[in-house]
Amino acid sequence: MKKLGIALGVIVIVSALVWSLIGSDWRRLALNLPTNADVLFWSQGQREAGFRMMDRVPALIESRKIPAGDSVRDFETGPELSLPLDLDAYMQSQNHASLIVVHNGAIRLERYGLGFEQDGRWTSFSVAKSLTSTLVGIAVKEGDIESLSDPVSKYIEGLSGSSYDDVTIEQLLTMSSGVAWNETYTDPNSDVARFNEHVAEDGGSNLVSYMAALPRAPPAGEVWNYSTGETNMIGILVMEATGKDLSDYLSEKIWAPYGMLQDASWLINDAGSEISGCCIQAATRDFARYGQFILDGGQIDGVSLLPDGWIDLATTKRINYGRSGQGYGYQWWTYDTGAFAARGIFGQGIYIDPSRNLIIASNSNWTTALGNDGGEGARREAFYQTVVDAIDAESAG
Repeated sequence: MKKLGIALGVIVIVSALVWSLIGSDWRRLALNLPTNADVLFWSQGQREAGFRMMDRVPALIESRKIPAGDSVRDFETGPELSLPLDLDAYMQSQNHASLIVVHNGAIRLERYGLGFEQDGRWTSFSVAKSLTSTLVGIAVKEGDIESLSDPVSKYIEGLSGSSYDDVTIEQLLTMSSGVAWNETYTDPNSDVARFNEHVAEDGGSNLVSYMAALPRAPPAGEVWNYSTGETNMIGILVMEATGKDLSDYLSEKIWAPYGMLQDASWLINDAGSEISGCCIQAATRDFARYGQFILDGGQIDGVSLLPDGWIDLATTKRINYGRSGQGYGYQWWTYDTGAFAARGIFGQGIYIDPSRNLIIASNSNWTTALGNDGGEGARREAFYQTVVDAIDAESAG
């Protein structure tokens, strides 16, 4: 019995030591371990633990590295922006993991919450759509994609004969293909919840097979309908056109040469392709750096990576989606004020205002995917306006 007691004591001590050494992120995940990869139906605690760990648990889902380069493009540090609100209370109301405001190339505000830190990586969800759109522009500039007027089936063979036969690349970018798709996040039978489980009968891409079977709804080019599946197809389009994985292409063209702080990652599906409508894991400062790249006109060292006029086309209203004063561009949400934003479910975002040289990058764990029930979405829009008003007040002063 004495030996058994000693053995149990050793086990307890070793377990406590391991628990202390694995770090707070792993401890948080161990206490809130998701049982599947369907983040739409994780609990609040599972999301808070998992969003910072999405690329570190291959048993749930695998990822591919987006390597950074040897040099870092540092932000300057400016005077802290004075805002007429209780910032700590706002952070808590949004379940913010991070919030950064960059003005004129300098960080004016930076806060972290939920135990998340500056060197951590948080998943982007649909913020990735705006990066994928930029990769399309680069592929057009380099001649790998001939024209946005080309039918998407010209580049993705499995779509020939489907509802996508007469859908152009531009119509995919503006989510106006007219092909039926249900993006209801709370419905387990919606397309966005089911498409990853689809298995292609011919052993090809499960995504292309799923999308090719969807029926036509309105004519192409007339009606906006949000579809993550179509952004995932845009990623396949870029890979087919360039012959490169999206992670490698993003690293080669932007992540390394622009000077991102650290490696990022991109989640991949069962077929080994990046889930291009979602899920880039990166430091919040690097999401802000991407915003700065866009503000810089898509240029690195004075050389433009994008076709002339691309950013204006991509970030201004190409189609209405039913909200006054806003619209949709090439995978960017647009404001009639000239600002535009990348948005991801559960509160991820990059807001960019070229007229004020302003970027607001944030990562969160909203109580619902769209932040409607808890009011987080409306509060974020109000916060954007508060920052804009504060910048204008400084300028006037």
